[in-house]
Amino acid sequence: MKIKRNERIGALVKILTDNPNHLFNLSYFTDKFNAAKSSISEDIVIAKKLMEDLELGKIETVPGAAGGVKYIPVLTKEETKEILDEVCNKLKDPKRIIPGPFLYMADIIYNPATMRKVGNIFATQFMDKEIDYVITVETKGIPIAMMTANALNVPLIILRRDSKVTEGSTVSINYLSGSTGKIQTMSISKRAIKPGSNVIIIDDFMKAGGTAKGMVDMMREFDANVVGIGVLISTKEPEAKVVKDYIPLLVLDHIDDREQNVIIYPNEELV
Repeated sequence: MKIKRNERIGALVKILTDNPNHLFNLSYFTDKFNAAKSSISEDIVIAKKLMEDLELGKIETVPGAAGGVKYIPVLTKEETKEILDEVCNKLKDPKRIIPGPFLYMADIIYNPATMRKVGNIFATQFMDKEIDYVITVETKGIPIAMMTANALNVPLIILRRDSKVTEGSTVSINYLSGSTGKIQTMSISKRAIKPGSNVIIIDDFMKAGGTAKGMVDMMREFDANVVGIGVLISTKEPEAKVVKDYIPLLVLDHIDDREQNVIIYPNEELV
């Protein structure tokens, strides 16, 4: 079946964007579209320019016998600001304040479209790292970390609050939660992470950083290198966290349940 160029380009873009950071060799597309390598190469050049002109990420070609083409979901600062402003505006709704005071965030965190955008923001921030795994702790950090892992095309590792028999032998550590001040436990299968791997930690919320530090300590048990930490929301206070060099997307300044007021804003360094 003969496929027209515009049809090939549309299909090529669909395949690449559905599989971010996955390297496809040219023969994959020549076989799929029944087209010559020269034609596919021209299609890629057109698609690459189109994506760049519309600021929809970038298509990158890798030369050599083991090379190919891949899509990288890079976001501009303007796109990042638009996404974070949208999330902030939702979180500022006084109806979200619950006793504690806390913010109800489940509908945002479990919204695939929103978390896909958040995952792309994290992927943009950590794209220059040679990442082997994305690490998170159950439960609310999972959707954010999953979308980040998808954008980076690396596996997701979830640290459990309780060990599961289906995971085999596990490693467990105790850590001090900065938000509750209580000793908690996290565990992970011994076979989950290869020694010497580079990992990033992704979570939904950080107050003092106790949970993030627990994850850093756990990675030491595997001789893994933590090359970055990202959180969706970090509280403004305490300013000194127990971990350093973390990237918050949003900063929560204050929740006033009496005045029904939420002060939250994007991390200025990102926008």
